[in-house]
Amino acid sequence: MSLTKRREALKKIYTPIGFLLYKLHLPPNLITVLSVITGMLSAYFFWDGKLLTAVSFLMLSGVLDLMDGVVARMSERASKFGAVFDWIADKWVDGFVLGTVGFLYATPFTAILVITASMLHSLIKPVVYAEIGFSARVKGKIQDPLEGVGFFGRPETHLTLIAFALLERFDAPVGLSFGIKLIALLTLLSLFVRIAYLYKHFGRVYEE
Repeated sequence: MSLTKRREALKKIYTPIGFLLYKLHLPPNLITVLSVITGMLSAYFFWDGKLLTAVSFLMLSGVLDLMDGVVARMSERASKFGAVFDWIADKWVDGFVLGTVGFLYATPFTAILVITASMLHSLIKPVVYAEIGFSARVKGKIQDPLEGVGFFGRPETHLTLIAFALLERFDAPVGLSFGIKLIALLTLLSLFVRIAYLYKHFGRVYEE
């Protein structure tokens, strides 16, 4: 089951961290910038071969990515710009981290494939907003039919990458070469699930 489906349950775990950042009066967009910086540092340390440091920064980037929305809602500073900026930040980090790992530990083709699959898996959602017309917001977040569709999104990608980075670091039989290919495969399969869902529910021909 996708971790996205467990969003409400997981909020109980990470909301206290957001409350702390809220008390520090950190602007939500600054938290988003910090998530990009830590994500880029993760990519750099993957490149430099310092896997434990890379994993630590990737985890910190993921936590900060969750916190910007929490702080925005607590401080009543949620904005449409912030929502768009968050999307851009996520894809910027994912592109650099996945591309770096794919290029170094597999092949350039794997790097291209995993980046493309990751981008399409996420960016299919705003296309749905534009083409199908979903715009209703609950606590600042657009509710759409793809929210619970698919099984391998950003959280699963990061957790899988972290797991295989640790295996790589401690010389396990399988490491990042296998892990990044697995991420590419599972992301593509999850993307196909989303496409199939959209075709099933919205594939009928327009009526004049």
